[in-house]
Amino acid sequence: MEPTSAILSGVSIANMIVLGILMWCFGKMYSKTKAQLPLGMIIFAGMLFLHNIIGSFAYFSMDQIFSHEVFPYMLGVTIAELAGVLILLKITLE
Repeated sequence: MEPTSAILSGVSIANMIVLGILMWCFGKMYSKTKAQLPLGMIIFAGMLFLHNIIGSFAYFSMDQIFSHEVFPYMLGVTIAELAGVLILLKITLE
């Protein structure tokens, strides 16, 4: 496994951890308020979670198929996603 694909997998796993925490927070909000927004955020975070499951599986299992020149760009997108969900988590916990 290439070091870049291992880093990509690690960042995807970090995304899944943060998204899991977000889904838990939004679940608590929904159970208290029954508002539609937390329910929508659970679905949104769930779709991103699924995206990261598929992505990390692909990085682990199909390393030879991907062009390694693409990995730095994919890493940038994945790190940007992690930054976004971390900001969303910070705002949610305040």
